[in-house]
Amino acid sequence: MPDSIIPFELQDFIIRHIDSIAQIEALLLLRLHADQSWDVPKTAQRLYISEQETLQILQNLCDDGLLECNDGLYRYACKSKEDEQFVDRLAESYARNLVAVTSIIHAKPRRIREFANAFKLRKDRG
Repeated sequence: MPDSIIPFELQDFIIRHIDSIAQIEALLLLRLHADQSWDVPKTAQRLYISEQETLQILQNLCDDGLLECNDGLYRYACKSKEDEQFVDRLAESYARNLVAVTSIIHAKPRRIREFANAFKLRKDRG
Protein backbone atom coordinates (compact mmCIF):
# COMPACT_ATOMS: atom_id res chain seq x y z
CA MET A 1 0.00 0.00 0.00
CA PRO A 2 1.66 3.28 -1.12
CA ASP A 3 0.28 5.44 1.69
CA SER A 4 2.04 3.27 4.30
CA ILE A 5 5.15 5.42 3.81
CA ILE A 6 3.19 8.38 5.16
CA PRO A 7 3.20 8.41 8.99
CA PHE A 8 -0.18 7.68 10.56
CA GLU A 9 -0.48 11.10 12.23
CA LEU A 10 0.13 12.84 8.90
CA GLN A 11 -2.42 10.56 7.22
CA ASP A 12 -4.89 11.58 9.93
CA PHE A 13 -4.16 15.28 9.30
CA ILE A 14 -4.76 14.78 5.56
CA ILE A 15 -8.01 12.93 6.19
CA ARG A 16 -9.25 15.64 8.56
CA HIS A 17 -8.25 18.68 6.48
CA ILE A 18 -7.74 17.84 2.82
CA ASP A 19 -10.65 16.94 0.55
CA SER A 20 -9.05 17.23 -2.89
CA ILE A 21 -5.85 17.69 -4.82
CA ALA A 22 -6.95 21.26 -5.57
CA GLN A 23 -7.24 21.90 -1.83
CA ILE A 24 -3.74 20.66 -1.08
CA GLU A 25 -2.42 22.69 -4.01
CA ALA A 26 -4.17 25.82 -2.66
CA LEU A 27 -2.80 25.29 0.83
CA LEU A 28 0.73 24.72 -0.39
CA LEU A 29 0.55 27.66 -2.82
CA LEU A 30 -0.44 30.06 -0.06
CA ARG A 31 2.16 28.52 2.25
CA LEU A 32 4.86 29.04 -0.38
CA HIS A 33 3.83 32.69 -0.71
CA ALA A 34 2.99 33.29 2.96
CA ASP A 35 4.03 36.94 2.67
CA GLN A 36 1.23 37.61 0.15
CA SER A 37 -2.53 37.88 0.32
CA TRP A 38 -4.54 36.03 -2.32
CA ASP A 39 -8.00 36.77 -3.63
CA VAL A 40 -10.27 34.14 -5.15
CA PRO A 41 -9.74 35.08 -8.84
CA LYS A 42 -5.94 35.12 -8.53
CA THR A 43 -5.92 31.80 -6.67
CA ALA A 44 -8.36 30.19 -9.12
CA GLN A 45 -6.18 31.27 -12.04
CA ARG A 46 -3.06 29.78 -10.45
CA LEU A 47 -4.84 26.51 -9.65
CA TYR A 48 -6.69 26.26 -13.00
CA ILE A 49 -10.05 25.74 -11.30
CA SER A 50 -13.27 27.73 -11.12
CA GLU A 51 -13.66 30.67 -8.78
CA GLN A 52 -16.62 28.95 -7.13
CA GLU A 53 -14.53 25.85 -6.34
CA THR A 54 -11.65 28.05 -5.19
CA LEU A 55 -13.88 30.00 -2.82
CA GLN A 56 -15.14 26.78 -1.22
CA ILE A 57 -11.61 25.40 -0.88
CA LEU A 58 -10.24 28.58 0.67
CA GLN A 59 -13.19 28.86 3.04
CA ASN A 60 -12.75 25.24 4.17
CA LEU A 61 -9.07 25.88 4.87
CA CYS A 62 -10.02 29.00 6.86
CA ASP A 63 -12.65 27.07 8.79
CA ASP A 64 -9.98 24.48 9.63
CA GLY A 65 -7.61 27.18 10.94
CA LEU A 66 -4.99 26.77 8.22
CA LEU A 67 -5.62 30.10 6.46
CA GLU A 68 -6.97 33.44 7.56
CA CYS A 69 -9.41 35.55 5.59
CA ASN A 70 -9.82 39.30 5.79
CA ASP A 71 -12.05 41.23 3.36
CA GLY A 72 -11.90 38.51 0.69
CA LEU A 73 -8.12 38.14 0.90
CA TYR A 74 -6.58 34.88 2.08
CA ARG A 75 -3.20 34.25 3.70
CA TYR A 76 -1.43 31.22 5.03
CA ALA A 77 -1.74 31.40 8.81
CA CYS A 78 -2.14 28.27 10.88
CA LYS A 79 -3.88 28.84 14.18
CA SER A 80 -1.63 26.37 15.96
CA LYS A 81 2.04 25.54 15.84
CA GLU A 82 1.10 21.86 15.60
CA ASP A 83 -0.95 22.45 12.43
CA GLU A 84 1.89 24.51 10.98
CA GLN A 85 4.26 21.61 11.57
CA PHE A 86 1.80 19.21 9.94
CA VAL A 87 1.51 21.47 6.89
CA ASP A 88 5.33 21.57 6.68
CA ARG A 89 5.41 17.76 6.82
CA LEU A 90 2.61 17.60 4.28
CA ALA A 91 4.53 19.82 1.87
CA GLU A 92 7.61 17.63 2.19
CA SER A 93 5.64 14.39 1.79
CA TYR A 94 3.70 15.75 -1.17
CA ALA A 95 6.95 16.69 -2.90
CA ARG A 96 8.63 13.34 -2.20
CA ASN A 97 5.70 10.91 -2.18
CA LEU A 98 3.08 12.43 -4.46
CA VAL A 99 1.35 9.15 -5.24
CA ALA A 100 1.11 8.11 -1.60
CA VAL A 101 -0.36 11.46 -0.52
CA THR A 102 -2.83 11.62 -3.39
CA SER A 103 -3.88 8.03 -2.70
CA ILE A 104 -4.88 9.03 0.83
CA ILE A 105 -6.95 11.93 -0.53
CA HIS A 106 -8.63 9.81 -3.22
CA ALA A 107 -9.43 7.02 -0.75
CA LYS A 108 -11.26 9.44 1.53
CA PRO A 109 -15.04 9.13 1.39
CA ARG A 110 -16.40 12.03 -0.69
CA ARG A 111 -19.07 13.12 1.73
CA ILE A 112 -17.01 13.09 4.91
CA ARG A 113 -16.72 16.90 5.08
CA GLU A 114 -20.48 17.40 4.63
CA PHE A 115 -21.15 14.88 7.38
CA ALA A 116 -18.62 16.50 9.71
CA ASN A 117 -19.96 19.97 8.96
CA ALA A 118 -23.44 18.88 9.99
CA PHE A 119 -22.15 18.60 13.55
CA LYS A 120 -20.13 21.81 13.71
CA LEU A 121 -21.50 24.59 15.85
CA ARG A 122 -22.12 27.65 13.76
CA LYS A 123 -21.11 31.08 15.05
CA ASP A 124 -24.57 32.46 14.31
CA ARG A 125 -26.29 29.81 16.44
CA GLY A 126 -24.40 30.79 19.56
